[in-house]
Amino acid sequence: MKQQTIGQPFRFEGKGLHTGLMIHATFLPAEENTGIRICRVDLPGKPCHEARNQYVTATERGTVLENGEWKISTVEHALSALYAMGITNCLIELDAPEMPILNGSAAPFVDAITKAGIVTQQAEAKTLVITERIEYTAQNGSKYIIEPCDHQQFAVEISFPGQILHDQVAQLTNLADYPAEIASARTFCFVREIAYLMSRGLIKGGDLENALVIYEYPITQEAMDQLTDALGQPRQDATKLGYISPLKFENEPARHKLLDIIGDFSLLGVRLQGKVSAYRPGHGPNTECVRFLAEKFRQQEP
Repeated sequence: MKQQTIGQPFRFEGKGLHTGLMIHATFLPAEENTGIRICRVDLPGKPCHEARNQYVTATERGTVLENGEWKISTVEHALSALYAMGITNCLIELDAPEMPILNGSAAPFVDAITKAGIVTQQAEAKTLVITERIEYTAQNGSKYIIEPCDHQQFAVEISFPGQILHDQVAQLTNLADYPAEIASARTFCFVREIAYLMSRGLIKGGDLENALVIYEYPITQEAMDQLTDALGQPRQDATKLGYISPLKFENEPARHKLLDIIGDFSLLGVRLQGKVSAYRPGHGPNTECVRFLAEKFRQQEP
């Protein structure tokens, strides 16, 4: 395919999931062969780097890119939307160390790209063509199979212990279906994780509008009240287990994991022709697998 960029700039204002800061993100058209670049306009010299896997420094509850003072977390939703919509060149200007979480999905980015239009450029997009079956097992046991295919496909299987979220699968056999089938799937977390994440200084901007919250193991009403009050959210009945936020799809968590895989795999910096199947994926194992593929691709280059 040819390289592509957005037809006109668009801008978002929203809070960061982990920092809680009000963030401004501006997406701008970019020249051929520049890739997806992120610029921290709030820092001296406005450092700017391409969104590539070599800059991944952390993967707890999101993918973090860092090079010196240049640091951006929670990049995966925007990158997923750009990749799925075929955007290979774009400049993103941020005034904070995090991408705004918006509604916890990639849908706002997809909608903005659609409205801005897509411009086809002259140069060919660099593509990694999978010619043989590749298996990769990450350090935590997550497994990936990458197989030859005449286009791009993604499939995931997730498995969690608990009473509410069990095994789920999701697949995307055609990127054209991404806006309707994948983009609106929200990030998710468990009530049992919230206190821990808050103790780590994370999810300062989390709420019931930007995440799918799953309540599996009962806690006291007092403990539930403390959590909801700390998050600035309406109090919940601690006797009612289940999804606190209504589901958009029966398998919304699996669909969101697929969304994340696309965002993390975009850090290869090239298009991927093949089928990616993942069992129990996450940002850490995703980016491990991408490092493995990047090395394999580098060795193929002349």
